[in-house]
Amino acid sequence: MNGKVWLVGAGPGDAELLTIKGRRLLEQADVVVYDRLIGPGVLECASPEAELIDVGKSGGRHPVPQREIEKILIEKAREGKRVVRLKGGDPFVFGRGGEEMEALAHEGIPCEPVPGVTSATAVPAFAGIPVTHRDYASSLHIVTAHKRKDAPIDYDVLARLEGTLVFLMGASEVREICRSLVEAGMDKNTPAAVVERGTTARQRRVTGDLSDLADRAAQLEKGVRSPAVLVVGRVAALAEALDWRMCLPLSGGRVLVSSVSRGKKGGCLTTLLRSRGAEVLEVFSSRTEALDVPLPSLDGYGWLVFTSAEGVEFFFQRLKADRRDIREIGFAKIAAVGSATKSAIESRGLRVDLVPPVYNGAALGEALLHECRFGGYPRLLLLRGEHGAPDLPRILKDGALDFDEVSLYRTVPVAIDSRSKDLDAWDVDAAAFTSASSVRNFAALYPNARVRAVCIGEQTEKAAREMGYETSVAKKATLEDLADAVERAIMDILGSGGCPRSKSAEEGGTIDARRNGDAPGGA
Repeated sequence: MNGKVWLVGAGPGDAELLTIKGRRLLEQADVVVYDRLIGPGVLECASPEAELIDVGKSGGRHPVPQREIEKILIEKAREGKRVVRLKGGDPFVFGRGGEEMEALAHEGIPCEPVPGVTSATAVPAFAGIPVTHRDYASSLHIVTAHKRKDAPIDYDVLARLEGTLVFLMGASEVREICRSLVEAGMDKNTPAAVVERGTTARQRRVTGDLSDLADRAAQLEKGVRSPAVLVVGRVAALAEALDWRMCLPLSGGRVLVSSVSRGKKGGCLTTLLRSRGAEVLEVFSSRTEALDVPLPSLDGYGWLVFTSAEGVEFFFQRLKADRRDIREIGFAKIAAVGSATKSAIESRGLRVDLVPPVYNGAALGEALLHECRFGGYPRLLLLRGEHGAPDLPRILKDGALDFDEVSLYRTVPVAIDSRSKDLDAWDVDAAAFTSASSVRNFAALYPNARVRAVCIGEQTEKAAREMGYETSVAKKATLEDLADAVERAIMDILGSGGCPRSKSAEEGGTIDARRNGDAPGGA
């Protein structure tokens, strides 16, 4: 029985511009066949078990010919697989989606298109350019800059249009397009802009008019490179006034987040960093798994002590598996190492009695010593992960407190895969770590990586220093403080203000370009 193919638009580069349906299909796919302009953040949405096939094209090179791509889709579908054909932008906006759909239909393979956010509108928007505006442009015309010998671009027609012209795939054709439009009769003073690697942290924008845009673009280090979008029309003059990214403190920053598992602390940190304008690559360097250990009877303990949100989750999983009831704890008090752990406990309908002022094991141990000395020295039950930091049990032991310790889970490295193996090419500015184990597991997967490590606490920073990383640490062990520390690190690297600032190129135009290095991704 045949499988099915979905032609999914991945959007212009920013992972958050992937549609909800596109993400769901990626999570369910057996095979993902993807192009060059797919950001690693998008590929991270795919199931870890999915087969990833890179058929990317670059600068006129076609490592996998179009007909071979179609053959791969047909063969994988005939194996009964759920196949996602992942294409940059929208599959049907100069993405050859129609050709692939025709080939699949000819072979009787079910195929469903899933539109994506097209770079023709998203990239200008990220550069402060609305492609339509009631006062300036009431029409939009999208043109491919890749000329075919049998279908040359009709500049005479384009020059007479009064709306906005958007040229895709035109990185090497900026001068030719501007010259041809002027020769066809368009006013040489018509505003124009070119945006390179739009919607990513490495986005660069040049504005001017048809007479000088090409010269201004040439001032960029290495010139304008693919992927790039060229916008011609009065709306291009709005770029400076509407540059909304200027106010985001992490705009222009690229941050790696090493997460223990999908949807946990890393995911919350990723959301915080993206809300501040950062481009985030979330690498799942490890995962947590439950240990098959019995819980002791809970009614003899005066304190239950949790050192992580994961420990809370696995504790309740163990109770459920053993058909036991939380009411066993009676009047026992509950301690949590920090705010995230406290939130996890309170989401279960329980009140937390103790959170230390500093969110680490040593501070938790000292706080428990103080509480227990005034509470009759009750027994404590430590519920945490295997190989946890030694400070907490050491302090309790030195204080002569009676406690038991149960390791509910362990953290293990995950296998590296193709979606994040090219870490060096991604050119990150900083890497954020939420635990010492995430540092160690990341280092095991990427032994040659050298990153600026921003750490949530002292134990995490210690592990990062042991790996030879340049380090900084959050003021408090919270995700908000960790995001603040990332912001400080990025501002040190990219300059005061934390976001790209336009600088004058020549009278009448601007270049918005802080970073000039090479990086994948974009429109």
